[in-house]
Amino acid sequence: MKPNLDTLAGTPLIIGGGLAGLMTALRLAPHPVVLLSKAPLGAEASTPWAQGGLAASLGDDDEPALHLADTLAAGDGLCDVMASKRIVHAAPADIEALVRLGVAFDRTADGRLSLGLEAAHSRRRIVRVGGDGAGRELMRALVQAVRATPSITVIEGVEARRLLVDDNGITGVLAAGPDGALVFPTQRVVLATGGIGGLFLDTTNPGGCFGQGLALAARAGAELADLEFVQFHPTALDGPERPMKLVSEAVRGEGAILVDETGRRFLANQPGAELAPRDVVARGIWRHIAAGHRVFLDAREKPGADFAGRFPAIAGFCRAAGIDPATQPIPVRPAAHYHMGGVAVDGAGRSSVAGLWACGEVSSTGLHGANRLASNSLTEAVVCAGWVAEDIAGTFASRTRKVVSAALPPRPDPSVVRPIMSRGVGLMRDRDGLSAAARALLPLASGDTAASDPATVGLMISVMALRREESRGAHARTDFPQRDAVARRTTLRLADAIAAAEEFNEHDVPVARRA
Repeated sequence: MKPNLDTLAGTPLIIGGGLAGLMTALRLAPHPVVLLSKAPLGAEASTPWAQGGLAASLGDDDEPALHLADTLAAGDGLCDVMASKRIVHAAPADIEALVRLGVAFDRTADGRLSLGLEAAHSRRRIVRVGGDGAGRELMRALVQAVRATPSITVIEGVEARRLLVDDNGITGVLAAGPDGALVFPTQRVVLATGGIGGLFLDTTNPGGCFGQGLALAARAGAELADLEFVQFHPTALDGPERPMKLVSEAVRGEGAILVDETGRRFLANQPGAELAPRDVVARGIWRHIAAGHRVFLDAREKPGADFAGRFPAIAGFCRAAGIDPATQPIPVRPAAHYHMGGVAVDGAGRSSVAGLWACGEVSSTGLHGANRLASNSLTEAVVCAGWVAEDIAGTFASRTRKVVSAALPPRPDPSVVRPIMSRGVGLMRDRDGLSAAARALLPLASGDTAASDPATVGLMISVMALRREESRGAHARTDFPQRDAVARRTTLRLADAIAAAEEFNEHDVPVARRA
């Protein structure tokens, strides 16, 4: 059914049907809001795939200061300390808010929340659901709550293609519906579109997560931040299926170890071993595979016979692949998993474009720095959704901006971009690979084809990766293996990225370093 745009004119609009979008809509209640999703709620979101849980300092031996310290250590010097402190301090209360919304977290025999351990956490602080089913349960509860909330108008099967802008302010959203183009007049838009894993061949993300929110923001003139930091999860199930199944870090938290085909525990001498930060473990596995080995996650001793009871979803897809984790090691390899970069936002989720907010993985709050700490992503989405909603509720539309529509772009398709990004902008990078990617992506980004929006995001990532001539967190340059003495966050607009790429192509020299 075609939405009645006249009755919705001026209503805040959220783009995205995952955790960040649902929570922002619920937090806005009873204020009216439109929730726009290109698929049925949650169907193309990364949230249902999340296995670990949410990180919050709820244990008797834990406190926000310890959670903050672990977050900053994993972020490798690039976290925004004040933003991170604010988020981790708010996390415990927002876990309780999820309980009130109907999320059935795992509990101990005495009724307390059951807390798990994951890599680079110094305490057990991962709140789980069904062992490894946190994402599914979160979406079940929140979709049910959204559909039961009268102030939320859910529109599914409609895809946002462009943000309409006048004088650096949002005036509407141009979308594609079953019957053609739709224009939603509004001066308040929230991007909650998820990540970019779908830009790579090997990813744990749903195929629809390929950075469309970043393309929308970039073409609207917004600043994007820290795009070069793409987290590759160390342990995706090594097999032919795409997207790849994720073998949660929580399995290593419960004692599983990484071995090669000879049974050697090849990361045993690495500080933290299997529980080192994700970027460290991912590079260790990548190097071992590059040296001709295969890598396996060995859970036969721990969790052992209890594997299926502790991790039923993982046990299920392993069995479907012919593997019994209680008796056989699980073949694994790194895969693109999470994007630390995103739309540059302030503490209220506001971007550099008036009337545009961002929440969840599409945003860059500064919490994750150069490398996200495990299970901080769902926490960030839940916490920041409340702050975004509060800010939107107190922001009123301007009467001076005009809605100027545009031609409807083609439906984005990242198929052409995936091999380019996988070759040049993967886990280990160098100037030659990055520059080749930028050269290949520039004409695609400058065109008007299905590849243009995914290529735009890929080009901006490539340019920022070329500019960062150091190795830090998830950004590893084989030609610049050292870390700079001073950590600097960086931002970029689309026009500057295109100009830098054109200059680079013309002179075949490295683009200018960051200021």
